Amino acid sequence: MTQKSLFPSDEMQLFNLGGYGALQYFPEWIDGGAADRYFSVFLNEVSWTQPEIRVYGQMRRIPRLQAWYGDKGAQMSYSGALFEPQPWLPALKKIKNEIELLCGHSFNSVLVNRYRSGLDSVGWHADDEEELGGNPIIASVSLGASRMFSLRPKSPELGNASFKKRDLLLNHGDLMVMSGSTQEFWHHAVLKDKMAPGERINLTYRFICPR
Repeated sequence: MTQKSLFPSDEMQLFNLGGYGALQYFPEWIDGGAADRYFSVFLNEVSWTQPEIRVYGQMRRIPRLQAWYGDKGAQMSYSGALFEPQPWLPALKKIKNEIELLCGHSFNSVLVNRYRSGLDSVGWHADDEEELGGNPIIASVSLGASRMFSLRPKSPELGNASFKKRDLLLNHGDLMVMSGSTQEFWHHAVLKDKMAPGERINLTYRFICPR
Protein backbone atom coordinates (compact mmCIF):
# COMPACT_ATOMS: atom_id res chain seq x y z
CA MET A 1 0.00 0.00 0.00
CA THR A 2 1.42 3.37 -0.99
CA GLN A 3 1.53 5.89 1.86
CA LYS A 4 -0.11 9.22 1.10
CA SER A 5 2.39 12.05 0.96
CA LEU A 6 2.23 14.67 3.70
CA PHE A 7 3.34 17.19 1.07
CA PRO A 8 0.80 16.70 -1.74
CA SER A 9 0.70 20.13 -3.35
CA ASP A 10 2.60 20.69 -6.57
CA GLU A 11 0.59 23.79 -7.41
CA MET A 12 2.90 26.80 -7.71
CA GLN A 13 2.09 30.45 -8.28
CA LEU A 14 4.58 33.16 -9.21
CA PHE A 15 4.19 36.39 -7.24
CA ASN A 16 4.82 39.44 -9.42
CA LEU A 17 7.96 41.31 -8.32
CA GLY A 18 8.41 43.09 -11.64
CA GLY A 19 11.63 41.27 -12.49
CA TYR A 20 13.32 42.38 -9.26
CA GLY A 21 13.70 38.98 -7.62
CA ALA A 22 11.49 35.89 -7.54
CA LEU A 23 8.80 34.67 -5.17
CA GLN A 24 7.14 31.27 -5.60
CA TYR A 25 3.99 30.46 -3.64
CA PHE A 26 2.72 26.91 -2.97
CA PRO A 27 -0.73 27.08 -1.31
CA GLU A 28 -1.54 24.21 1.09
CA TRP A 29 1.85 22.64 0.39
CA ILE A 30 1.49 20.58 3.57
CA ASP A 31 -1.69 18.53 3.87
CA GLY A 32 -4.14 19.99 6.39
CA GLY A 33 -3.98 17.10 8.85
CA ALA A 34 -0.19 16.95 8.69
CA ALA A 35 -0.01 20.74 9.13
CA ASP A 36 -2.12 20.40 12.29
CA ARG A 37 0.24 17.76 13.68
CA TYR A 38 3.36 19.79 12.85
CA PHE A 39 1.86 22.86 14.52
CA SER A 40 1.22 20.89 17.70
CA VAL A 41 4.70 19.33 17.69
CA PHE A 42 6.47 22.66 17.24
CA LEU A 43 4.26 24.42 19.77
CA ASN A 44 5.27 21.89 22.42
CA GLU A 45 8.78 20.78 21.46
CA VAL A 46 10.57 23.90 20.20
CA SER A 47 12.75 25.59 22.84
CA TRP A 48 11.16 29.03 22.60
CA THR A 49 13.04 32.17 23.64
CA GLN A 50 12.42 35.90 23.41
CA PRO A 51 15.88 37.38 22.89
CA GLU A 52 16.85 41.00 23.31
CA ILE A 53 18.30 42.96 20.41
CA ARG A 54 19.65 46.48 20.14
CA VAL A 55 17.17 48.93 18.57
CA TYR A 56 18.28 52.54 18.19
CA GLY A 57 20.82 52.10 20.97
CA GLN A 58 18.47 50.38 23.44
CA MET A 59 18.06 46.69 24.27
CA ARG A 60 14.51 45.46 23.65
CA ARG A 61 12.88 42.04 23.51
CA ILE A 62 11.70 41.06 20.06
CA PRO A 63 7.87 41.08 19.65
CA ARG A 64 7.55 37.30 19.13
CA LEU A 65 9.15 34.05 20.30
CA GLN A 66 11.83 32.33 18.26
CA ALA A 67 14.35 29.49 18.11
CA TRP A 68 17.30 28.68 15.85
CA TYR A 69 18.06 25.12 14.67
CA GLY A 70 20.59 23.77 12.21
CA ASP A 71 23.86 22.08 11.44
CA LYS A 72 26.79 22.62 13.76
CA GLY A 73 28.50 25.91 12.94
CA ALA A 74 25.51 27.47 11.17
CA GLN A 75 25.57 30.60 13.31
CA MET A 76 23.10 33.41 12.70
CA SER A 77 23.88 37.07 13.39
CA TYR A 78 20.98 39.43 13.96
CA SER A 79 21.07 43.05 15.16
CA GLY A 80 24.49 42.62 16.70
CA ALA A 81 23.70 39.31 18.43
CA LEU A 82 25.10 35.90 17.46
CA PHE A 83 22.90 32.81 17.77
CA GLU A 84 24.20 29.25 17.93
CA PRO A 85 21.93 26.63 16.36
CA GLN A 86 20.28 23.91 18.41
CA PRO A 87 20.41 20.36 16.97
CA TRP A 88 17.67 19.58 14.46
CA LEU A 89 14.28 18.39 15.65
CA PRO A 90 13.23 15.42 13.47
CA ALA A 91 10.10 17.20 12.22
CA LEU A 92 12.07 20.30 11.22
CA LYS A 93 14.55 18.15 9.31
CA LYS A 94 11.80 16.20 7.53
CA ILE A 95 10.27 19.41 6.18
CA LYS A 96 13.74 20.63 5.19
CA ASN A 97 14.38 17.47 3.18
CA GLU A 98 11.07 17.83 1.33
CA ILE A 99 11.76 21.47 0.44
CA GLU A 100 15.23 20.54 -0.81
CA LEU A 101 13.69 17.94 -3.14
CA LEU A 102 11.22 20.52 -4.41
CA CYS A 103 13.57 23.40 -5.14
CA GLY A 104 16.92 21.64 -5.65
CA HIS A 105 18.72 23.72 -3.03
CA SER A 106 20.34 22.72 0.26
CA PHE A 107 19.54 24.34 3.60
CA ASN A 108 21.54 24.00 6.81
CA SER A 109 19.44 25.98 9.28
CA VAL A 110 15.97 27.23 10.13
CA LEU A 111 14.66 30.19 12.10
CA VAL A 112 11.41 29.30 13.86
CA ASN A 113 9.16 32.22 14.80
CA ARG A 114 6.05 32.02 16.97
CA TYR A 115 3.47 34.78 16.71
CA ARG A 116 1.36 34.34 19.86
CA SER A 117 -1.31 36.77 18.67
CA GLY A 118 -1.80 39.55 16.16
CA LEU A 119 0.23 41.79 18.46
CA ASP A 120 3.37 39.80 17.67
CA SER A 121 5.15 40.87 14.51
CA VAL A 122 8.40 41.25 12.60
CA GLY A 123 9.23 44.68 11.19
CA TRP A 124 10.53 45.66 7.78
CA HIS A 125 13.82 43.96 6.95
CA ALA A 126 15.67 41.94 4.31
CA ASP A 127 17.41 38.61 4.78
CA ASP A 128 20.64 40.03 3.40
CA GLU A 129 23.15 39.24 6.14
CA GLU A 130 26.67 38.56 4.91
CA GLU A 131 26.61 34.91 6.02
CA LEU A 132 23.67 34.22 3.67
CA GLY A 133 25.79 35.04 0.60
CA GLY A 134 24.58 36.70 -2.58
CA ASN A 135 21.00 36.14 -3.78
CA PRO A 136 20.03 33.77 -0.93
CA ILE A 137 17.14 31.33 -1.22
CA ILE A 138 14.74 31.57 1.72
CA ALA A 139 12.00 28.95 2.07
CA SER A 140 9.16 29.88 4.44
CA VAL A 141 6.50 27.50 5.79
CA SER A 142 3.42 28.88 7.57
CA LEU A 143 1.46 26.95 10.21
CA GLY A 144 -1.52 28.07 12.26
CA ALA A 145 -3.35 31.37 11.93
CA SER A 146 -3.28 33.20 8.60
CA ARG A 147 -1.14 36.34 8.55
CA MET A 148 -0.40 38.89 5.87
CA PHE A 149 3.14 38.85 4.44
CA SER A 150 4.06 42.27 3.03
CA LEU A 151 6.83 43.45 0.72
CA ARG A 152 7.89 46.95 -0.24
CA PRO A 153 10.73 48.18 -2.48
CA LYS A 154 13.88 49.25 -0.67
CA SER A 155 14.09 52.22 -3.02
CA PRO A 156 11.26 54.37 -4.42
CA GLU A 157 13.17 54.27 -7.70
CA LEU A 158 12.51 50.55 -8.11
CA GLY A 159 10.47 49.64 -11.17
CA ASN A 160 7.63 52.08 -11.64
CA ALA A 161 4.72 53.50 -9.72
CA SER A 162 2.81 50.19 -9.83
CA PHE A 163 5.48 48.40 -7.78
CA LYS A 164 4.77 49.68 -4.33
CA LYS A 165 3.78 47.65 -1.28
CA ARG A 166 2.68 44.09 -2.07
CA ASP A 167 0.70 41.75 0.19
CA LEU A 168 0.30 37.97 0.24
CA LEU A 169 -1.93 36.19 2.76
CA LEU A 170 -0.10 33.13 4.08
CA ASN A 171 -2.31 30.32 5.37
CA HIS A 172 -1.93 27.06 7.30
CA GLY A 173 0.42 24.73 5.39
CA ASP A 174 1.52 27.25 2.74
CA LEU A 175 5.09 27.36 1.41
CA MET A 176 6.76 30.46 -0.01
CA VAL A 177 10.23 30.54 -1.59
CA MET A 178 12.10 33.83 -2.13
CA SER A 179 15.12 33.72 -4.44
CA GLY A 180 17.15 35.68 -6.97
CA SER A 181 17.60 39.34 -6.08
CA THR A 182 14.53 39.57 -3.82
CA GLN A 183 16.58 40.41 -0.71
CA GLU A 184 18.59 43.00 -2.65
CA PHE A 185 15.57 45.00 -3.81
CA TRP A 186 12.78 44.33 -1.30
CA HIS A 187 12.06 44.58 2.42
CA HIS A 188 9.44 42.27 3.91
CA ALA A 189 7.45 42.16 7.15
CA VAL A 190 4.63 40.52 9.09
CA LEU A 191 2.97 43.55 10.63
CA LYS A 192 0.75 43.70 13.72
CA ASP A 193 -2.85 42.63 13.06
CA LYS A 194 -5.35 42.85 15.93
CA MET A 195 -7.79 40.78 13.87
CA ALA A 196 -5.47 37.75 13.56
CA PRO A 197 -7.45 34.66 14.65
CA GLY A 198 -4.78 32.94 16.76
CA GLU A 199 -1.20 31.71 16.98
CA ARG A 200 1.07 31.27 13.98
CA ILE A 201 4.37 29.40 13.65
CA ASN A 202 6.68 30.22 10.76
CA LEU A 203 9.72 28.24 9.62
CA THR A 204 12.28 30.04 7.45
CA TYR A 205 14.90 27.68 6.04
CA ARG A 206 18.18 29.12 4.81
CA PHE A 207 21.80 28.25 4.05
CA ILE A 208 24.48 29.83 6.22
CA CYS A 209 27.80 30.09 4.35
CA PRO A 210 30.83 28.67 6.18
CA ARG A 211 32.82 31.30 8.04
